[in-house]
Amino acid sequence: MSFSDGLDYLCQGIVTGLGGFTGKDEMVNPTTFLSFNQDATSLMVGTEDGYKLFSLVSMDELDLLHHCKDKEVLIAERLFSSSLVAVVSCENPRTLCVTHFKKGSEICRYSYNEKIQAVRMNRGRLVVCLEDSLYIHNIRDMKVLHTIRETPPNPRGLIDLSTDSDNNYLAYPGHSTIGELQIFDTVNLYSRVSIPAHEGQLAAIKISPSGKRVATASIKGTVIRVFSCENGSKLYELRRGLKRTAAIYSLSFSPCGGFLACSSNTETLHVFKLEETRQDPVAVCGSPSEDLFGYIHNVVSAGAILFPSQMTETLMQGRAFASVHHNFSGAKNQCALVNVRNNMRLLLASQTGVLNVYNLDPNEGGDCSLIQQFDITDDCEENKMVLPQEIDQGSSEEDNTNGEAKTSPSKSPPQNITYAERLKNRTNDDMTESEKFHEMKSATETPPKQCFLLDDDGEFPPV
Repeated sequence: MSFSDGLDYLCQGIVTGLGGFTGKDEMVNPTTFLSFNQDATSLMVGTEDGYKLFSLVSMDELDLLHHCKDKEVLIAERLFSSSLVAVVSCENPRTLCVTHFKKGSEICRYSYNEKIQAVRMNRGRLVVCLEDSLYIHNIRDMKVLHTIRETPPNPRGLIDLSTDSDNNYLAYPGHSTIGELQIFDTVNLYSRVSIPAHEGQLAAIKISPSGKRVATASIKGTVIRVFSCENGSKLYELRRGLKRTAAIYSLSFSPCGGFLACSSNTETLHVFKLEETRQDPVAVCGSPSEDLFGYIHNVVSAGAILFPSQMTETLMQGRAFASVHHNFSGAKNQCALVNVRNNMRLLLASQTGVLNVYNLDPNEGGDCSLIQQFDITDDCEENKMVLPQEIDQGSSEEDNTNGEAKTSPSKSPPQNITYAERLKNRTNDDMTESEKFHEMKSATETPPKQCFLLDDDGEFPPV
């Protein structure tokens, strides 16, 4: 460790220690966890008595689709825009329940021999992460296809699963002390490649929507790297900061894969633009901006052999294309990039109970403007937005390993019970085995690649 790095760590430790006198650590956040679904069309928010499911399809208002108040929930993951939600409660942290939230029914339940750290789903696979093992299920019948045992200790559940069924990869840490990344093919069930991503431990992993790239960050948080999932080659090296370390909370690709957002415990959210024009394998950085860094990049590119290798590597790293300055510093958060009616939007959800929506100019970049803010702790069915001019935004920086699926009784009160169901002594929320199979099949069907969108002004122009 160099003297400057040691000085940075010392300063960070002093700031952290003095923060204990400010009382910030004693603040209790109103949410327990945050998670976007696979295409960021919905947001899961953990509460003290359960979880909330918000729809993000319309940015005019935040629609509350479901509010579960049964028990405190540790994990809740929705499968795209379907009615299937994978839930792990704090009461039974070793048990996974797949539920139909619209009908209030439990489809299946599986138990494991350790606490569940994370759950990831796509239309073909469901992966359960334990601290030292990974279980890969076929999501249609929940059959265990493969088990990866004796993985490095992973108490934070740091994994990611591709959302693309054609490139169905699983990424997880391959070492406990260094930043080694493992890419596993969940279709053919073999280890695809091992990537030496960082010198320090991994802090964040995100696979692109196409499943061909994976972005990583270490616990130092100054450099973000993007690799190929097929051969492990380094494609981009992006610098979040020069000296200031940070805890990276989330990484997010845009739907097209051309942008990468990074949120941390600092007051700045960075967005990088991943250019596709370079053919030189040495130039593995993002798009340099037309400023001082862009000029330095061009000079270094022209005379790379004249500079020391360490200096050349640092100067060649891509800088942020766009950024956001917020006042959620220190609070855990999640970011996402989405397209809303052909406009790029940057979402930032904070455990302080706020969801911010920013406009991102894909051509100019720069500072992203705040256009909407929602309160995700509100119990109203329709959460109205707070106008940007009203926001004072700061600018400072022991069960069986594989349990058998079983149906749980309905917990919601029966409504509109039909005459046939009354004769069968069934409530409206009870589901037969055939109905459960049909729900799992319909939820995992891949939509057509090309379809008409009712909110696409190009296909349906306003009259």
